[in-house]
Amino acid sequence: MIQLTVNGTQHKLDVEPDTPLLWAIRDTLGLTGTKYGCGMSLCGSCTVHVDGVAMRSCALPVSALNGKSITTIEGLNSRTARAVQSAWEKLDVVQCGYCQSGQIMSAIGLLEQNKSPSDEDIDGAMNGNICRCNTYVRIRAAIKEAVRSLV
Repeated sequence: MIQLTVNGTQHKLDVEPDTPLLWAIRDTLGLTGTKYGCGMSLCGSCTVHVDGVAMRSCALPVSALNGKSITTIEGLNSRTARAVQSAWEKLDVVQCGYCQSGQIMSAIGLLEQNKSPSDEDIDGAMNGNICRCNTYVRIRAAIKEAVRSLV
């Protein structure tokens, strides 16, 4: 049994130790906001927060997370999360939307660590989050908008 706290609720999961966190979240817990993209931690669609740090869940075995606190897109409720989500809506960032939960989770992770990121900081934090619709300019603008609203 693997014990995880997901979105504030403790769970005991009867899954194989090498099960990727993504599949435990989606298949076992039924939380489908975290998306499968590549399965190799390269695209960012599966980004969640593990003890407050943005991490890719598709290649992260649940056995490495026993006792950890996981936040998915469904569990967001911080002031920073609300600011990012509001900026995403205000600037109409989403096009197809598939990658956006991972983009949002990465952006929140950045702003939780750095309240005033430079363009280089944003690029570094968002590196590896692939958007096939190419909304990168709107994503950066939304992160900057979220920063302004948090001041």
